[in-house]
Amino acid sequence: MKGLILVNAYAKTTETRQVVRMREELTRRGVTVDTLRNDQHFARITNNIVEEEEFKKYDFCLYLDKDKYVPRVLSKRMRLFNSASAIEYCDDKMITHLMLANHGIIMPDTLAGFLCYDRSAEIREDSVSCVMAYLGLPVIVKQAYGSMGTGVYKADTKDRLKALMEKFKCEPHLFQQYIGSSCGKDLRVIVVGGKVLGGIERSSDTDFRSNVGLGGHAKRADVPTEVEKTAIKAAEILGLDYCGIDFLYGEKTYMLCEVNSNAFFDAFEAATGINVAGAYAEHIINNIDISN
Repeated sequence: MKGLILVNAYAKTTETRQVVRMREELTRRGVTVDTLRNDQHFARITNNIVEEEEFKKYDFCLYLDKDKYVPRVLSKRMRLFNSASAIEYCDDKMITHLMLANHGIIMPDTLAGFLCYDRSAEIREDSVSCVMAYLGLPVIVKQAYGSMGTGVYKADTKDRLKALMEKFKCEPHLFQQYIGSSCGKDLRVIVVGGKVLGGIERSSDTDFRSNVGLGGHAKRADVPTEVEKTAIKAAEILGLDYCGIDFLYGEKTYMLCEVNSNAFFDAFEAATGINVAGAYAEHIINNIDISN
């Protein structure tokens, strides 16, 4: 069996801890692994044909990027982890919430941001008031595309909200209910192959965001049954082989905040002792048909 690990074109290095751990566990199980940057124009159309011959030697691809075009090419030739559609659903945070809505999954109230095509256009006061009428203050403002807590802001005042609306008016974004009871902390669970491996509580003493990459801390945490069921359900709806799902501590119940299709698991493995890479490698191998 031969696999490809594909990482972002602009990654500082292809040898992230996530890549190293996945290659270790796959190699340990007899899989040959190549690692490439997604910077060789893999999504090419030549003479009206999508080129895909260079991928013929691979049985699967562990796709660690968010480019939504290349997965559509790769999926014609091999099994992807995660699939092209699952990556698209999770990469756009508003699409994630729309996909999970109407399924009994509790989430913060969410509004899609107004998208502008003219940088000189002004944000109307009525537009700002509309967001406040639905969600109040403080309110969370998020870029639809982002990871590791970047692109997530809290507006405590109307002026701050208007400034953020101005900042992001020409790019996809959303507004979300602020859950004060979860300020600076959340519960991250990892799902592999429809099973929850475990959980960590992430917390920050200095930021309303709890991301470890922003200076937060992680410790092992029990996963309540309601969270486990919701996480499995969300992963199934989105068609995910692997994901990290973040839950906020609501006043009465847990609330699903985000689903990350390429969630980093270094801090998770360190805090829990759970072999996430090994579980993911086993899932990949068990879901590859090399008979052809």
